[in-house]
Amino acid sequence: MSTNDPALVLRNFAPSHEFFVGIDSDGCVFDSMEIKHKECFTPMFIKYFGLQAVSKYAREVWEFVNLYSKSRGINRYPALSNALNLLAARPEVQARGVEVPSSDDLDAWMARETKHTLATLKAEIQERGNTVLQPILDWSLAVDVQIHDIVHGVPPFPGVRDFLQRLRGRADAMVISQTPGAALLREWSEHQLNDHIALIAGQEMGSKKDHLRLATRDKYPPHNVLMIGDAPGDFTAAKTNNALFYPITPGREDASWQRLLDEGLEVFFSGQYAGDYEAALVREFNASLPENPSW
Repeated sequence: MSTNDPALVLRNFAPSHEFFVGIDSDGCVFDSMEIKHKECFTPMFIKYFGLQAVSKYAREVWEFVNLYSKSRGINRYPALSNALNLLAARPEVQARGVEVPSSDDLDAWMARETKHTLATLKAEIQERGNTVLQPILDWSLAVDVQIHDIVHGVPPFPGVRDFLQRLRGRADAMVISQTPGAALLREWSEHQLNDHIALIAGQEMGSKKDHLRLATRDKYPPHNVLMIGDAPGDFTAAKTNNALFYPITPGREDASWQRLLDEGLEVFFSGQYAGDYEAALVREFNASLPENPSW
């Protein structure tokens, strides 16, 4: 195994406790989804893809894909593809004669590449000479600049700090996210939360499914592994690995964390989480996010 493999730290992760808790970051621990997508991603989406003439619709589409639908929380590159295609299909955009850039080249790269990260995108352009993807890279870099410039002082949701303290001595805690690792480290360090966790896994280490698989498989009983997240992708990552899932429901984040503190965590530790308890939470969560847009 190459020591250059970013996921090696996950492969080598050794349990210190009987239980494992994976925790998403954006929109789950930090109330940062709205500011990141509305103030950073959306303006750069409009700027770098020439969508000024249909900015209203571009904003609606981006927010639907990334905040207010079942695709909430997906990696930025498939999110971009989804947004471009949804926008191109809108009658209002077609009526204005605006040509939305095609996602074909982006889709072809994502089909070939298993890890959709800034590093692999740079390698595709620089090593393979696939310069048609340069606008995607320019956009992605600009988004990161905006996030670094704008997203500061966004605290964790109420209840998060107490929750992490309750895990001490009882469970191994790990950040499992599709946010770049440097941004995760900055945000968790800014609020002195990084001391509560064993490891931060960002997009460079693979998908959330990969994170959970490498960190937990054959290391913990599946019913001792809990994934906490605010997006359907977090649920999928958990269930792909036979793990349990606790939802932080969008729009009800404070109440979700309080319920986890009041009852959910002890239900998990007592071995009573799987079954009716989890199913009721998942039903409520699924009802909070639509699959199709209203337009």
